[in-house]
This record gives sequence, structure tokens and C-alpha cells, in this order.
Amino acid sequence: MFKGSNVALVTPFKNDKLDDENYIKLIHFHIKNGTNGLVPAGTTGESPTLSHNEHERVIELCVRESAGKLPVFAGTGSNSTEEAISLTSHAEKIGANGALIVTPYYNKPTQEGLYQHYKSINDKCGIPILIYNIPGRSVIDMSVDTMARLYELKNIIGVKDATGDLNRVDQTLKKMGNDFLQLTGNDDNALEFNKRGGVGAISVTANIAPKLCSEFQKLSIMSDEKSISEAKRLDKILQPVHHSMFIESNPSPVKYAAKLLDLCDDEVRLPLVKITDPTKEIVKKALLSAKLI
Repeated sequence: MFKGSNVALVTPFKNDKLDDENYIKLIHFHIKNGTNGLVPAGTTGESPTLSHNEHERVIELCVRESAGKLPVFAGTGSNSTEEAISLTSHAEKIGANGALIVTPYYNKPTQEGLYQHYKSINDKCGIPILIYNIPGRSVIDMSVDTMARLYELKNIIGVKDATGDLNRVDQTLKKMGNDFLQLTGNDDNALEFNKRGGVGAISVTANIAPKLCSEFQKLSIMSDEKSISEAKRLDKILQPVHHSMFIESNPSPVKYAAKLLDLCDDEVRLPLVKITDPTKEIVKKALLSAKLI
């Protein structure tokens, strides 16, 4: 249900307000250009600075506009368990296909605390849940053993792995098998991630290169020699773009790229700021090299 190229959607702003018009345009852009799934209100969607009403609205718009054409896994995580339950319950109520729930940041829970956090959400909600493990932002790192315990619960179906540790794919596959979905949160390691047993990505680059990312993911998940060879070719095209998206804090670079493509403005909310002129040049060069502009 949730494989291939899934976009971590940016949230467009205009004068510090949600830009509904361009957000809707973005959703239809992905429907038309081969994206396999939509992830609103995640890190790339600037969830830390969305009000509760805004958070709920971007998910509602995504579900409404996608109209069942693409699955929607809503970002509903929080470092407050009750808040995560509330956001996940809302996503379920309005028809999201699942929830992407980040490990609780700042609190630094133990592995048992992580287990109980997700178990509480699982027990109060009825939609599939992807664990989002990103120690670089959350400080804590969920172990494979804790993930295996959670997989025994009814709603836990997989992980967005942003550890950057490819050995985790092997360890998780050995522990939980093929049915536990593994998606990378690192565009730059997607080729090797899928070769080891991953089934796709939740991608920043897909915001601006949906066709390329979708085709790359389709080919990299296949095992025949011809497909892998073509996936490697596309990966070489995409690598400079991936790199340029993270020179400064995400999503500032990808929003600038989206502006170049006339998808939305590059406005971000404090404490994020727009990218510097040198970074703009790197982003432009990467988009040109991939023939995106």
C-alpha cells in the first residue's frame, strides 16, 4: 500500500499564512507525475511551526484533494503522547490511510518509554502506523528489538529509517521479515537501501522531481540486472539534487527549488530562514544538471 516514491510534502506559506491554493496545486502535481504516496505535515512540511488547526488542515486538504488516487500517510507525531493520539485520531477520522509518527524528540525516553508511547497510540487508533526513526533530529534511536516488539501490535506496519545506517535494513529484515515495510528517509542512500530489502522512500527530492524519483524507485525495487542498471543511471542524475537539498536546513533548499519550478514560494517560518545566495547557486546547478529546469 505504501511503497515506492512517497513525497514528504512541503507546506507552502504566503505572508506567514497557509497558501491553500499552491498546496492544492502541489498535490495535483504529484498525482499527475507518478508519485506513489503523500506525506503531509512531516518535518519537510514544517510541522513544528504549524498550529494545531493548520496541522489538521493540511492533512484534510491532502486527503480531500488526493481523493483516493494516492495513499496519504499523515505526519501525526509529537513528543507528547496525548497530542500524538489526538493528531492520529483526527487523521483517521478524516480518512488518511495511515500515520507517520516520529520518535518523541527532546524528552529522551528509554526504549521502554518508546514502546509505551507507540503502544498508547496504537491502542487508541485504528489506522496503520509507520515508525519514523530519525536520531539526528530526535536525539533518541529506536532499537531493532523495540521495533520488533511494536510490530506485534495490530497497527504497526513498518519504519521510515533516517538513521543513515544501512546495516539496520539487514538487521530489521532478519528480525521482522519482508512484511515489515522499510522505507528510507535518506534520498541519497535509496539505491543501496532498496537492494538490501527496502521498499521505497519518503522523499524530500520528490517534491521537485516526482517523475525521476518514481521511476528510480520502481526500477531499484526490481531485482533484474537491466532494471538495476537503469536505476543506477538515474541515481547518478539525482545525487547532486539530493545533496543540494540538505546543504542548509530542510525544507529551505527544497522550497527554493520549488519556487524555481513555479510550484510555490520559498517562504519558511522562523526559526528557519531562506537559503543563502551561494546555496541558491548550488541548487540551481543541481536542477539544471538533472534537466529539471
